[in-house]
Amino acid sequence: MPYTFTECNIKGLYEIQPKVFGDNRGYFFESYTEKDFLAVGLTMKFVQDNQSFSKKGVLRGLHFQKNFPQGKLVRAIQGQVIDIAVDLRNNSETFGKYHAVLLDSEKQNQFYIPKGFAHGFYVKSETAVFAYKCTDYYHPEDESGIIYNDPTLNIDWSKIIDNDNVLLSEKDVKLPHFDLNKLYFNF
Repeated sequence: MPYTFTECNIKGLYEIQPKVFGDNRGYFFESYTEKDFLAVGLTMKFVQDNQSFSKKGVLRGLHFQKNFPQGKLVRAIQGQVIDIAVDLRNNSETFGKYHAVLLDSEKQNQFYIPKGFAHGFYVKSETAVFAYKCTDYYHPEDESGIIYNDPTLNIDWSKIIDNDNVLLSEKDVKLPHFDLNKLYFNF
């Protein structure tokens, strides 16, 4: 199999390491092969691919869609990002918990986040190109989120953010706080 799948400390999250074939010409790897993902029980169907470019210090998120939740397979095509997934599945034992992964274009690792999670990332390198496959289409009217530094989530940003250097969009600055009593996703 051209991948190593490692389930993270939150059920449903996987860090995926493809086998990279390299020589003096460069490298090659399969970034997604449906039959290999199916073999480990990842049965999602992707319908949309997205890509973003960001400079150092950009923090995007924590985003989710409530009525049209998206599973995402994410990776850094260029650079390094710290990727964060927050469990918003109300019936989950890890509701409100998060997991972080360093995605590195030199390592070519990926992170699978199923539907039911808020998602965001912080750019560690000078620039980063970030790509993600989604299991549902983007619906701007359904977009929601949680402010990245909400104290209830207890994300240790001091280990992630370089020198308090955070660049947020106007939209992300206005995101609401996490609410333990709110029904985010009932699955």
